[in-house]
Amino acid sequence: MIKNSSLWIKNPLAILSNPKEDARGGIVVSGGKITELVAVGALPSQPYDQIYDASRHVILPGLINTHHHFYQTLTRAYPDALNKELFPWLKTLYPLWAGLEPEMLASASRLALTELMLSGCTLAADHHYLFPEGMENAIDVQVAEAEKLGIRAMLTRGSMSLGEKDGGLPPQTTVQSEEQILSDSERLIQRYHQRGEGAMTQIALAPCSPFSVTPEIMQASALLAEGHDVRLHTHLAETIDEETFCLQRFGMRTVDYLESVGWLSSRTWLAHGIHFDDEEIRRLGHAGVGVCHCPTSNMMLASGIARTKELEAAGVAVGLGVDGSASNDGSNMIQEVRQALYLQRLRYGSSAVTHFDAYRWATQGSAAVLGRSDVGEIALGKQADVAMFTLDELRFSGSHDPLAALLLCGADRADRVMIAGRWTVEDGEVPGVDRHALIAEHSALANKLAVKLQH
Repeated sequence: MIKNSSLWIKNPLAILSNPKEDARGGIVVSGGKITELVAVGALPSQPYDQIYDASRHVILPGLINTHHHFYQTLTRAYPDALNKELFPWLKTLYPLWAGLEPEMLASASRLALTELMLSGCTLAADHHYLFPEGMENAIDVQVAEAEKLGIRAMLTRGSMSLGEKDGGLPPQTTVQSEEQILSDSERLIQRYHQRGEGAMTQIALAPCSPFSVTPEIMQASALLAEGHDVRLHTHLAETIDEETFCLQRFGMRTVDYLESVGWLSSRTWLAHGIHFDDEEIRRLGHAGVGVCHCPTSNMMLASGIARTKELEAAGVAVGLGVDGSASNDGSNMIQEVRQALYLQRLRYGSSAVTHFDAYRWATQGSAAVLGRSDVGEIALGKQADVAMFTLDELRFSGSHDPLAALLLCGADRADRVMIAGRWTVEDGEVPGVDRHALIAEHSALANKLAVKLQH
């Protein structure tokens, strides 16, 4: 779009919007926002400069990924880590990940973000907690890659402060001191964190997990986040092993631990959140904590199934995340929505979980998890973040409900994506990204990382 121009995305095949507001005639986009919903058969009431004929397209709000580890695209399907559950899987991969270099992270982030955008994602949260020597500016690297691609990013400054010698899981080479962690966290907030409507880059603080950080860094991060009004993120209640670790080391279950370090608050969102009992779910909802459901990762590592219905009923915002590309092993948001639909049906039954529930988790739910009220919906005044899919492939032939068909028939790639009123995917490609060159570069760096470990 030309700056300050107005675009009518006209007459879509189907559109996911509030059923009380007719948008079947499309939407008008101006100044990076949705400025009008057009009823079926109607014309926009405001002037427009351009028209995009969307009659082949199913339009969704941009999908929002609330938990990822971009660097893990370098270690997909790694032989020594196959067929393992979380703790042994991590113990296998930590020494490999300790060899990460800035060039590798840049390529991994570029590839993950490109893959996400091509699957309809417009806002991605990444949890980066690896800062071995030479990787001190890891988050700066990620900011630069997100800015180049034009995707919204919530980049969380992760940390690990509890190494193997003190009873944690990570190797000592990946552990930082409290002073290093907090000073860099403050630097990143002050340099990159954007506030308010339409923010493109935001920073959150994200000590990795109960088994890789000390209670002291959890408490200090909570205080720093409160002082700077940014969000908090960590892994919690992913596996029974983690629950056992918390009981043995801290003498309490995960939610009690969360409360003891000052994290039971509305600025917190948790990755996974599987092994909560009824009372813990009630407490999380009362505190306004959000939970990111990661169905594919949870299935791959046999971690369990999040209790999304109970969490939402208690007032917990539930969003979706693809999680690390070494436990997924992909970065595809529309496929993750499908996985969420099916995994949650396995828990609750086919009539209790609809495709609209799965879409809600990936849009409005994920926006709420990240503390955003300006994205996640196709509605008047919201940011113009949309994902547009066609049904022109064999897999969709014979389908009757376009919105259901995207998930049930297995859509995997958007035809068009718009972020803040700007096309970031056109005809199934990201302008300015040579996909084949990116794959070649990324694959070479993945091999280099693996060879480093062998030597």
